[in-house]
Amino acid sequence: MAPLRTIMTRDLVTASKDATLKEVAALMADNDIGNVLFMDGERLAGILTDRDIVVRAVAFGRDPGSLAVDHASADPFTLDADTEIAEAAAQMGEKQIRRLPVTEGGKVVGIVSLSDLSNRTGGDADQQALEGISTPTL
Repeated sequence: MAPLRTIMTRDLVTASKDATLKEVAALMADNDIGNVLFMDGERLAGILTDRDIVVRAVAFGRDPGSLAVDHASADPFTLDADTEIAEAAAQMGEKQIRRLPVTEGGKVVGIVSLSDLSNRTGGDADQQALEGISTPTL
């Protein structure tokens, strides 16, 4: 199989650490995406997904004007762009993640989602990841 670089999305949407939940949600809507990255210089500091907004903020009545970064996953798991797709799918399943930032030389250069695995690999890789994500942790 091919490396992640062949299926990753290269157009990354980032937000500053002072962006609010409402602003990040608007970025997601405007760009038709389900995640926004928070950067500290060139280092990935966090990722916020549409699911995070619902589960970590809305479900608890958080103010849409509160800082989005406070609800983000800090220091997200990443893989190198040369990682084989099958290995990435296995890691996504094991770690139960739906979106995987992709790095090159320590710098974020792309992102791979479950839909990327499905749409760009013929569906084999996403099945492995989805099985791991769907398995409840004890």
